[in-house]
Amino acid sequence: MDHKIALQTYIDATNTHDFTNVKNVLHEDAVYWFTDKTCTSLNEIQAAFENAWDVIKDEVYSATDVQWLTVDENSATCIYTFHYEGYIDEEFISGSGRATNVFTKDGNREWKLIHEHLSSV
Repeated sequence: MDHKIALQTYIDATNTHDFTNVKNVLHEDAVYWFTDKTCTSLNEIQAAFENAWDVIKDEVYSATDVQWLTVDENSATCIYTFHYEGYIDEEFISGSGRATNVFTKDGNREWKLIHEHLSSV
């Protein structure tokens, strides 16, 4: 799998709303930065994902304008505009923001997400 497929696999896993699928593409040392919090363990990351899925029902996450800033044999970094849509209290909502993802190869030489930084525009 190459780095571009790794990003799409991560997005697809996110849209299953099952953290087991997301965890399969995360590095064990992953760190997430959100506007209002930092998650430094898989348990904290899981809680953030599950809270988002609980608040925004049927959420669909996507990425546009993906730019790969660095790519080498063991790491790849991209920036993109993220989009989300779903329902809060049965009312349709949507929004977007900025994302940075850093992928690294693990001991099995598989691409894993080690860092994500999401912020509003």
